Amino acid sequence: MQVHSMHFKHTASAKLNDAVLQNAMKKAKGKFVDGRAKGVAEVDNWEAIRTHAAALRDRVIANLDAYLIEFEANATRRGATVHWAENAEQANAIVVEIARKHDVKTVTKSKSMVTEEIALNDALAAAGISVLETDLGEYILQLAHEPPSHIVAPAVHKSKEQVAELFAKAHGKPPLTDIPAMTREAREQLRERFLNADMGISGANFVIAETGTTLTVTNEGNADLVTTIPKVHVVVTGIEKVIPTLEDFATLIRLLPRSAVGQSIANYLTLTTGVKAPDETDGPEHMHIVLVDAGRTKLVGSDMREMLRCIRCGACMNHCPVYQNIGGHAYGWVYPGPMGSVLTPTYVGIENAGDLPNAATFCGECQVVCPVKIPLPDLMRKWRERQFDQKLRPFSERAAITFWSFLVVRPTLYAWAAKVGARVGKWMGGRDRLIHSLPGLDGWTQGRDMPAPEGRTFREMYANRGGGTGAHHG
Repeated sequence: MQVHSMHFKHTASAKLNDAVLQNAMKKAKGKFVDGRAKGVAEVDNWEAIRTHAAALRDRVIANLDAYLIEFEANATRRGATVHWAENAEQANAIVVEIARKHDVKTVTKSKSMVTEEIALNDALAAAGISVLETDLGEYILQLAHEPPSHIVAPAVHKSKEQVAELFAKAHGKPPLTDIPAMTREAREQLRERFLNADMGISGANFVIAETGTTLTVTNEGNADLVTTIPKVHVVVTGIEKVIPTLEDFATLIRLLPRSAVGQSIANYLTLTTGVKAPDETDGPEHMHIVLVDAGRTKLVGSDMREMLRCIRCGACMNHCPVYQNIGGHAYGWVYPGPMGSVLTPTYVGIENAGDLPNAATFCGECQVVCPVKIPLPDLMRKWRERQFDQKLRPFSERAAITFWSFLVVRPTLYAWAAKVGARVGKWMGGRDRLIHSLPGLDGWTQGRDMPAPEGRTFREMYANRGGGTGAHHG
């Protein structure tokens, strides 16, 4: 997927004026936020499970190499072939070579964010191989030639009418607006491709070291058809998805669906261990697992390592006031929201994603709802510090921060500057006591009026409290 994160400000402004998107995001906010709240309320020891899950993920990260080697040994023992890909190019080359080896012409694919990262569909298409996304949201976006805007609900930004128009054009049928009927129409289109695909490609929410199992969580069951019907099954997943045992998965699955969409449990859990045995009727004859690095190992041992805990639930973006207003496409790459504001600079370079660490109110909601307690505001703050140190922010911004830091360590000067600022601000507010334009900070006032200060600082008002003594009354 091509990176457009450097255009964040421009794209975000356009999304704020997109009436269809705004209506879709308003509906999604209630569904995701309220759904999670209800799901969490079902679990008495939710915080204890979060703490345990965070410690579990940290233990895996600290011993990532050992767990990956254990996984490879057990997967190989069950007949799978494990491949290691350092970057996107290697991963794509491996999958294309597997397809050519087995004379693959058609591929069915279940939703995978890692394959979005590496642009696998484009690589297969360039090799003359037809790829069909089978997750309903991904299928809709494939028809629209758009990337996902959410990692769990990829077509959340689309209206029912837009989907109906896409289906009518692609399927050559009159448009339908009844959602069950539209879903059936999509199922009719997908069924034949499921049954006749030469190869299935899936991602993996987790891979289990002790058994060599890959595990995919879905609500549609499409992963079952992708992984069991074709003769060749290829799993493409990030190296950080490994966990030690199935018991650990039992812990994480209590968190994942509740955090994502408020469900107590996902509709389908697809566990695949090796190839089909001689006495089995379902399953692939050939199974390949591609473990992708693509920037992940450089997080291990770094001050960003906590991001590797992520289980891709999407809770951080669901609760983020920035994402709720602009949707996912404004972030310009695979991962939107707070998680994208940390991951995108890591994977594609901070020089290509400079605005993302600043696309936050720092309200802290993302950290509060993260099921594995990733300190997302702290990680975004670290990226801001690096930008400043590397002089990647505009000179005016760096000068303003430098001036501010000069003031705040000099209390007397700071107090004087605050007094002047309060009085100037009151004057700028005029009769209606609203600041319509702030020179040098026009981004704040292009879409809003700022309330003017009262003309006195907080210190001045507090000093006049209680008879002007300035004493603290407990």
